[in-house]
Amino acid sequence: MNKIAFTSAAVVLAVGSIAGLGPSIAEAHGGSNHKKPTVVLVHGAFADSSGWNDVVRRLQDDGYPVVAVANPLRGVASDAKSVRSVIDDVDGPVVLVGHSYAGNVITEAASGDKNVKALVYVAAFLPEVGESAGELSGKFPGSTLAPTLHQVAVPGGGTDLYIDQAKFPQQFAADVPVRTAKLLAVSQRPIDAAALAEPEVGTPAWKTIPSYSIIPTGDKNIPAAAQYWMAGRAHAKVTTVKGASHLVLASQPAKTAAVIEKAARENG
Repeated sequence: MNKIAFTSAAVVLAVGSIAGLGPSIAEAHGGSNHKKPTVVLVHGAFADSSGWNDVVRRLQDDGYPVVAVANPLRGVASDAKSVRSVIDDVDGPVVLVGHSYAGNVITEAASGDKNVKALVYVAAFLPEVGESAGELSGKFPGSTLAPTLHQVAVPGGGTDLYIDQAKFPQQFAADVPVRTAKLLAVSQRPIDAAALAEPEVGTPAWKTIPSYSIIPTGDKNIPAAAQYWMAGRAHAKVTTVKGASHLVLASQPAKTAAVIEKAARENG
């Protein structure tokens, strides 16, 4: 359940593409002649695209085009449509990566998309039809997220959820330097509470697309037991990161990038 790599230039390019005033995402990365697939990164709840920064640097250094999506965190179906629009703007194969709640989002966004060659789930949900993030997080004991959540009423109805800033470092990012974790606590983006209860619809993409799962054993949001169970059901290739927190992408960016690149090499 659960602000990281869309640079200002990337934002301008994306907006320009939508408005017909600038190059597409693919063109921004050198056109359709690149030999490596584009890596599309999707953050989860209580985070933003900047959390991928150190992963992005490594991928770019190794020659991969990268796009980090600003996940709206409003609902699985609507978020998946937003991600799908980004995928559709990429010319060529895609490796789609989701953290936490974004596992639900990429599972729906990639369904039936022939350009998505691999899925990488980072401390993430791999849902089946009818399953929600909230349901899956409670399938096995160990999650301590619920008591840390702070509710904010949204004008017009609905509730946004944040992790209490004082509890954020230990709950979400226990192996990230405390100073950094406190900054992330301040910049976290909320998720609509209803999104965590929204069930998956359609055929899960992991049933037809090769999948990889990075499982941090120190995760306090999604118990590792739940992640292993979901990965086993999906026949995903598992990488265990012992003792790592839910924010393993920030605490272990080299290992995270290595799995993404493996997925790209094996399926690109």
